[in-house]
Amino acid sequence: MRGIYTSVTDIRRKVFTEVARLAYEGGDYSRLEQIPYKIVPGEEARYRESIFLERAIVGERLRLAMGLPLRPISEHSKLTEGVDASAISEKYYDPPLVNIIKFACNACPTKQYRVSEGCQGCLAHPCSEVCPKKAITIRHGKSHIDQDKCIKCGRCKDVCPYGAILKLDRPCAVACGMDAIGSDSLGRAEIDYDKCVSCGMCIVNCPFGAISDKGQIFQLIHAMKEGHRVIAIVAPAFVGQFGPNVSPEKLWSALRQLGFAGVEEVAVGADLCAVEEAKDFMRAVPEEQPFMATSCCPSWSVMAKKLFPDLAPYISMALTPMVLTARLIKQKDKDCKIAFIGPCSAKKLEASRRTIRSNVDFVLTFEEVMGMFAAKGVDLSKLEADHPLNEGTAGGRGFAVSGGVAQAVTDVIKKLDPDREVKTVAVQGLRECRKLLMAAKAGKYDGFLLEGMACPGGCVAGMGTLQAVNKSTAAVNKYKSEAELQNSADTPYEINLGFIE
Repeated sequence: MRGIYTSVTDIRRKVFTEVARLAYEGGDYSRLEQIPYKIVPGEEARYRESIFLERAIVGERLRLAMGLPLRPISEHSKLTEGVDASAISEKYYDPPLVNIIKFACNACPTKQYRVSEGCQGCLAHPCSEVCPKKAITIRHGKSHIDQDKCIKCGRCKDVCPYGAILKLDRPCAVACGMDAIGSDSLGRAEIDYDKCVSCGMCIVNCPFGAISDKGQIFQLIHAMKEGHRVIAIVAPAFVGQFGPNVSPEKLWSALRQLGFAGVEEVAVGADLCAVEEAKDFMRAVPEEQPFMATSCCPSWSVMAKKLFPDLAPYISMALTPMVLTARLIKQKDKDCKIAFIGPCSAKKLEASRRTIRSNVDFVLTFEEVMGMFAAKGVDLSKLEADHPLNEGTAGGRGFAVSGGVAQAVTDVIKKLDPDREVKTVAVQGLRECRKLLMAAKAGKYDGFLLEGMACPGGCVAGMGTLQAVNKSTAAVNKYKSEAELQNSADTPYEINLGFIE
């Protein structure tokens, strides 16, 4: 649903805007209680059966956006509970990061086959003939499926000449490549956090907007107000995310209006990551290990370590572009704070690790930053080109799309050893990533460099993105081409690499 401004998008944007406005204005945070009435005005419900339910859901969204936990449904507590303790410049995520607002969940059916009104009551009724459990009977000339007998084999759907049999499944569960979403006793979605890798695909695929992750907008703005120098580092997927009027040359100006002290491209860290992974590959494959997997996507690497622990040593130990960029900046400005702005919820989980906390202070999605623009009243159509972002190479900028990491690493290897053959394979989506590692475990990819991306399409398809995936891919490829023209002789290897040697 990325690229379509739905009602879910509208509510999320308003929530992020109001949280940002609350932080910028400061003062008495008890007025948080009034915000659900501002976002959902009037007396009549627009999306659900009750306007009170709509406001209650918005209230929980506000809490999550401020980094607060959901309130228990069975107990009374104020919307503002815990807000004052969160009005600080340093706060990491309390687990879980991804949350289901239970009373917003539709309790969608899980893998059911149903006969639609398209059934013509044909004479042949092949659906009932192929059913191995005789679960389909004819009632008043129409086919009917007994759900107690149905084994969900789908044969009826395959043979219906009218396509009148539908397969229904819970969208969030279908999108979850880890099979981490099940049902509670009331049929509502429930996350198995032992399996979840926080990729966020459930968030963007729930048409009821019942799933959300926690945010740090509130704390980031407090850090700015307290006088901290906050440097924004923007992921390579940023191109076009804030609309056609916000070119890379204008982004610096736009973010400065929010209070950021500076802006840097994470493509720089991606270049460094490509070099480090190239060196790891050349040293270890095949002498020390059969293959090497890239490390930049945290959901992919966590998935591999959860499901294939014996393959964990074959994942590159290189730090991610986010962390490498942050470390590079903090070496020059040790007192600054770093805010990563990107497409990904898994980066929030990565930044909360104890080994990463000192490098990355805040993680915000493009969607959350758009809410900050609205709260500050920044007119994105009137920005002037101020400070071009030209630090990254084409290879680093290409990390945003599927296949880009493998290509960048290959380019470095070719620079270091032109005669070396590098075999690569890149997959996207956690289900495909799992298949890839199963094949690698069986020896199919010995000698290969494996790239995995949790989001179908790569980082440009992350849960925090604002435009259609195909548009983002085209925009990143164009931005990458511009870097190729500007620095045709450069590769990531030409970058000063002293701090990772």
